[in-house]
Amino acid sequence: MSAKHVAVLMGGFSSERPVSLSSGEACATALEAEGYRVTRVDVARDISSVLADLKPDVVFNALHGPFGEDGTIQGVLEYLEIPYTHSGVLASALAMDKVQSKRVAAAAGIPIAPSKLLNRHEIGHEHPLPPPYVIKPVREGSSFGIVIVKEDQSHPPQVVSSPEWRYGDMVMAERYVAGRELTCGVIGAGDDARALGVTEIVPLGHAFYDYDSKYVKGGSEHILPARILPEIYQTVQELAVKAHRAIGCRGASRSDFRLDDREGGSGELIWLEVNTQPGMTPTSLLPEIAAYAGMPFGKFLSWLVEDASCLR
Repeated sequence: MSAKHVAVLMGGFSSERPVSLSSGEACATALEAEGYRVTRVDVARDISSVLADLKPDVVFNALHGPFGEDGTIQGVLEYLEIPYTHSGVLASALAMDKVQSKRVAAAAGIPIAPSKLLNRHEIGHEHPLPPPYVIKPVREGSSFGIVIVKEDQSHPPQVVSSPEWRYGDMVMAERYVAGRELTCGVIGAGDDARALGVTEIVPLGHAFYDYDSKYVKGGSEHILPARILPEIYQTVQELAVKAHRAIGCRGASRSDFRLDDREGGSGELIWLEVNTQPGMTPTSLLPEIAAYAGMPFGKFLSWLVEDASCLR
């Protein structure tokens, strides 16, 4: 068994801290079972000095949200020359920025929904797009701050311009795509990147796959493999790999899609975003997809550890 010393980074100080603590503990426990020497690190502002003193062989990044998946912690690890898992500085920063990642995806020929970049204070009383549309913070994860504007709404949602809003001033308005919610896991890098499978996500008691449907027990149903035509299943996998490569992801990523295959629907398949730091509990989407592809949780995490490097 490996004697590598793995520091599992978790927690941090983003909105996704609770999710990261859950991911990190699950990963730490599983890596210990695989024979690694594991140190759990609840990330604070002194993380550089903590890691410099700890001197791990590898960092397993189980952080979510800003600082953890936007290229910032990746830059710290590059500076310290500690090999780490998942994507590098540039890919992490690109994927975290919904506007920039869409531009890269569109240039690679990946179908996206029309959208506009807006300052939340300038939205006013006129719809930025014909409803229905979705307003998303540009740099948040776990569906924080997402607001769906329905066809019958007479004006944009007031919560976006309110003092209570805490997800940054820049938001993206994106045309709403009805239909199935799909997600596809990808591992590897460059020409070696490959899709693991496609899951259909069915929110239970929620209008969309929001924070509660992601993390509260019984909030959603994961159907793997997704109940879609084989040729569409294959297309989803191809597009997920294309996005993974175009943005420069490494290790593992998960791309989200909408498919409007309703009776009388448009039939369109739209790529929404790529997540470079997906949830990593055994029942999270990406580990479920990996297990379906023949990589049980512990083995999947071991693969990520052995894949770790600098200059990613």
